[in-house]
Amino acid sequence: MKTATIVGAGLVGSLWAVYLSKAGYKVKLFEARPDIRKADISAGKSINLALSDRGWKAIDAVGVGDEIRKIAIPMTGRIMHDTEGNLSYQPYGKEGQAIYSVSRGGVNSKMMDIAEENSAEIFYNERCTGAGLENGIVYLENTETGATSEVQSDLVFGTDGAFSAIRYNAMQKLDRFQYSQNYIDDGYREILLPANEDGSYKLDKNALHIWPRGRFMLIALPNEDGSFTCTLFMPFEGENSFKTLSSKEAVNNFFKTTFTDFYEMMPNIANAWEDHPLSSLAIVRCYPWTHGKTALMGDAAHATVPFYGQGMNCGFEDCTVMWDMMQKYGDDIDKVFNEYQKSRKPDGDGVQDLSLHNYHVMRNFVGDPNFLLQKKIEAHFSEKHPDKWIPLYSQVTFSDIRYSEAWKTGQKQDAIMKNVMAQFDNIETIWNSQEVEQAILSKI
Repeated sequence: MKTATIVGAGLVGSLWAVYLSKAGYKVKLFEARPDIRKADISAGKSINLALSDRGWKAIDAVGVGDEIRKIAIPMTGRIMHDTEGNLSYQPYGKEGQAIYSVSRGGVNSKMMDIAEENSAEIFYNERCTGAGLENGIVYLENTETGATSEVQSDLVFGTDGAFSAIRYNAMQKLDRFQYSQNYIDDGYREILLPANEDGSYKLDKNALHIWPRGRFMLIALPNEDGSFTCTLFMPFEGENSFKTLSSKEAVNNFFKTTFTDFYEMMPNIANAWEDHPLSSLAIVRCYPWTHGKTALMGDAAHATVPFYGQGMNCGFEDCTVMWDMMQKYGDDIDKVFNEYQKSRKPDGDGVQDLSLHNYHVMRNFVGDPNFLLQKKIEAHFSEKHPDKWIPLYSQVTFSDIRYSEAWKTGQKQDAIMKNVMAQFDNIETIWNSQEVEQAILSKI
């Protein structure tokens, strides 16, 4: 029987374990943390994520999708909250299209269960201290007992996140290995907006809520229990920054004046302010992603910032691509790994470019009249000419067009649209006219 070792039992690792187990591999997963099914993970990483088409494709391919649908909440669009408390709604796609709010722990736990049902073994509190990349060896240390061990298998996969031990302890020691880690100026802090006393939602549950405020923003995603996981993204330092929110009084004043409608729903915000840690955001780029019998997948290969909601979806798509290569080349693992990294690296870069771009969009433009008009023209034109124009958001979220291709096409489309809008002084009144339509067609 073929054997595989997976380092990191997070979202990508647990899904990849399902793939390999169902394919007949004897799979061992090693996780540095305790079993999340028995632990409180709410104080750690983001507890809410947005699942979209790429992710669904990957989990449906191994029969996991129906289990996840039981805990997924559809969000059909974004609702903007302005400084006066006025709301405006932007659909994400066409009628019937939605992204889904899911619990990180809920998805992870379900996939761990399914992996174990398919005979994968998961070992906890096992920290990776090194690897023999050529020979498929992983060196481990138990964080509770201090006992050391090594495990050898036919294949090794590093799915252990942005600060991957496989990458740091082994890959980064390779000659000519390229690596960069860049933090953005902004951090984030999560806030749990509780349900009403009767368990109902304080906001529309089928939308992603955004309070855009220029240099910073607050977002909220629904949970199954009527609460919302809210995240404040803002600079670490400066005029409006986490540094200035150093007292309960400062937090209260900030929310009361900046997010008035949110403050009315959660007047005890200052008391809950430190329930979750202040966290930083980084983009990690590296190459190659494979060496010998070892491959990186998910954030270990291409950690990104969360502003397109594609980190998990991109990691899950890695499983789709790796699986396709294994079907194509069988046991020729050199060809499998080589084509996987060559085809996937541009898309890892692409999702990072898209994520940074969307941060500026969400922060600065979702409330801008020109931006909203541009999106309206795009949607109208796309409806009339679906073969000629798919909006960038739809390319990324509701298709499996490669991230790198979507990013290139999106940049071209943005230039065309801005050019056309600048041609007409009265664009606000004639945006859906034949004249504007012809102007766009002439530039495609």
